[in-house]
Amino acid sequence: MKACTLTRRRFVKAAGLGAAAMALQDRAAAAPEAPGKRLNVLWVMSEDISPDIGCYGTPLVHTPNLDRLAAEGTRFAHAFCTAPVCSPSRSAMITGMYQTTIGAHHHRSHRKDGYRLPEGVRLITDHLRDAGYYTCNVTTAAPGVRGSGKTDFNFQCEKPFDGTDWKDRKEGQPFFAQLSLGVTHRSWAGARAWAKQAGLLVDPDKVKVPPYYPDLPLVRDDWAHYLDSMGCMDDQAGKIIQRLKDEGLYDSTVIFFIGDNGRCDVRGKQWLYEGGISIPLIVRWPGVTRPGTVSNDLVLAIDISATILAIAGVDVPPRMEGQVFLGPGARPPREFVVAARDRCDETVDRIRCVRTKKWKYIKNFMPERPYTQPNAYKERSYPVLNFMKQLQAEGKLSAVQALFMAPTRPPEELYDLEADPYEVSNLAARPEHQETLKSLRAILEKWIKDTDDKGQYPEKPEAAEGGLGAASAEKKADAPPAKGKKK
Repeated sequence: MKACTLTRRRFVKAAGLGAAAMALQDRAAAAPEAPGKRLNVLWVMSEDISPDIGCYGTPLVHTPNLDRLAAEGTRFAHAFCTAPVCSPSRSAMITGMYQTTIGAHHHRSHRKDGYRLPEGVRLITDHLRDAGYYTCNVTTAAPGVRGSGKTDFNFQCEKPFDGTDWKDRKEGQPFFAQLSLGVTHRSWAGARAWAKQAGLLVDPDKVKVPPYYPDLPLVRDDWAHYLDSMGCMDDQAGKIIQRLKDEGLYDSTVIFFIGDNGRCDVRGKQWLYEGGISIPLIVRWPGVTRPGTVSNDLVLAIDISATILAIAGVDVPPRMEGQVFLGPGARPPREFVVAARDRCDETVDRIRCVRTKKWKYIKNFMPERPYTQPNAYKERSYPVLNFMKQLQAEGKLSAVQALFMAPTRPPEELYDLEADPYEVSNLAARPEHQETLKSLRAILEKWIKDTDDKGQYPEKPEAAEGGLGAASAEKKADAPPAKGKKK
């Protein structure tokens, strides 16, 4: 892992003044566990977020706790999920396998057909349980904080976790805890109330939106609400960290913080642009990660799965597609990552991408379909999407903003991420980039063959049963409280 020391001013403040303040609290904390014991692992997932955190350089957002965690550990600048929506992404992470390899690639699939994982594929919690770990999907996260308890796997399994809190383990038993924070999932109503009470509401007039969005008040307001949710989530993360300290577990626990997929907005969640697959990854591993470092290695979320097994002293199964990316057994860094999008709710699609540090190649297998296919969840929950459709009908979008409103898609897209980080200049037809295009196309074709990408086969009707109406399943989570007030 190539690392460079952080010099950002806010990191110095977090590591210096912030650490000094927290040291006063730590003196009163419980005594740490005796050295030599196996490390605990806490894997915190925040729903629907991109790396829009202070330590990643995002202005306006208030995230002192995650900034401090990064100052004490390593921040990964190029981390990605294997799918831009929760259920296939989480199915991949819990197994360390691409969702397309194990037949869990369609969003909210296999809910009623009894589908099981392929022979030889196990949950990482099964491996950890065999190694003596207590596994939990935490709901009682910390005083005033509840984990969502979300699993959302696209397969059937009897006992993915032993319980819902690490406090229920046997004395001296190491634990693996997964903890999901749902406050960043739309509608963000609770987060806005928190930000208002804390005096930390993000000012929409100061928000800078990507060029593929119209720079208008409704759009800035929506983006500001998202940043409010990031601040609220950070406050919850801080309370979880404080619980570890109070229980004397902080220095015997490896902490992974990530998003399960990208931000919930146009060109974000459900899409293979950076807004959909780029996620934050912060790791604090006592004795391994160097404080305040940044890694530019390409990392997939399924690599966390393999690394957790290594931390627990479990041999990584040869078939597992995730690889150890940190610690004594780390593999050489990846040269590219692959991500996949398939059916989401009632919207049928198939898209694949290959991403290197410089290039993004996207293959649209259904180019005759528009980007904005009908989708009840998005049409109900994405105000910016509906607004852009209206502006498009009125001829008020710029050429860049109108790209996503096109009636069809190009079969292939190619972006130079260094020169075009917003992915708005498709170079696939440019003669000077044909060698790059052919190279990345060949990588994808080989990956599809080598992994037997299940997206190339039609979905069986029984597999989709219960998933085609998933928009209604999301509705309850998205609906704001009856008394929620808009900012």
